Amino acid sequence: MIVLVINSGSSSLKYQVFNMKEEKLLAKGLVERIGIGGSSLTHQPLGQEPIVTKEDIPDHNKAIQMTVAALTDPQSGVVKSMEAIEAIGHRVAHGGEQFADSILINDEVTEGIRKLIELAPLHNSPALMGIEACARMLPKTPQVAVFDTAFHQSIPEKAYYYALPYEISKKYALRRYGFHGTSHKYVAEKAAQLLQKDIVDLKIITCHLGNGASIAAVAQGKSVDTSMGFTPLEGLVMGTRIGDMDPASLLFLMEKEGMNTEEMNQFLNKKCGVLGISGYSSDFRDLETEANNGNHRCQLALDIFAYRVTKYIGAYAAAMNGVDAIVFTAGLGENSPTMRQAVSKNLSYLGAEIEDDKNNQRGQVEISKENSRCKLFVIPTNEELMIGRDTYRIVKSS
Repeated sequence: MIVLVINSGSSSLKYQVFNMKEEKLLAKGLVERIGIGGSSLTHQPLGQEPIVTKEDIPDHNKAIQMTVAALTDPQSGVVKSMEAIEAIGHRVAHGGEQFADSILINDEVTEGIRKLIELAPLHNSPALMGIEACARMLPKTPQVAVFDTAFHQSIPEKAYYYALPYEISKKYALRRYGFHGTSHKYVAEKAAQLLQKDIVDLKIITCHLGNGASIAAVAQGKSVDTSMGFTPLEGLVMGTRIGDMDPASLLFLMEKEGMNTEEMNQFLNKKCGVLGISGYSSDFRDLETEANNGNHRCQLALDIFAYRVTKYIGAYAAAMNGVDAIVFTAGLGENSPTMRQAVSKNLSYLGAEIEDDKNNQRGQVEISKENSRCKLFVIPTNEELMIGRDTYRIVKSS
């Protein structure tokens, strides 16, 4: 089965095409600056150089049209016609309590995603644009929604309820949902393979560390807790998101700075995190460079981030009564030996000891010492492949 995987953002659209029989990537691409000047499409068939097309792309309809044209191009395309695409899988950030698994998209599902926009306006809205654009362009092709929150639906009540009046929590479905689910699931399963053990016999902590960051506790192959909450704002300090803090301080700050709720929402999501601490950048690569040059605030931002990650790992080891493996993934987790070292230096009590030479390698690698009781891994995530797998599973069984 040939599956097209789409990840729609508000001004971007990423795609990959897989032959799911062999789980082989055929092509990938990125449409940038949708609805903004200077828009373009970068299309790259497997093993070839990327092809860049610069053109005005006013909306997601045009983005899908250009994607179809690139995939079917006689010279650089990977299918003769879009009839060869047997299914389309979409990443959808928030599934709420309604969607506990990936699902074949119909009018009811579309409406459900639309209703959840209020919980994730920055993410669900563009996902819906991508779904509707594909429905117009390729009306006969089955589409599947794959939710970031679905993997975390196994979290027990004691971990997902907030200490609000119970009736309020139920009335507004206000609870911990968690995100990055496809990534956490993928690397946890890969870690079990590397350990040559059944995942149901393992306790794994997965650390998705990037500009957006979250940690998950995975016991017996199921998520039992995760750091992001009702929205992706809770949990770790991130690139521009604030993470955990005293909610009363927000009321204090709103009064002192004269902010309304929308201004506060933008402030917490866009101006805080390591950007706010450093005053320099939300890019961890920039922070590491500046910290090495003696910039105290950049070093402080890195120290705070590493401390929070270490603290969550400790909490989740306690929650699961042990841990067999800790996995680093995503942009920072995969590419920063310095951050992995900073996080791991205080984990020896768990039997997790990092090996410096291994830690400086790139790609998928075990970075723990040979006699470590708890293994440390770097595993590149592959959310698109997970979406492809779920799309294949759902369509095949429908």
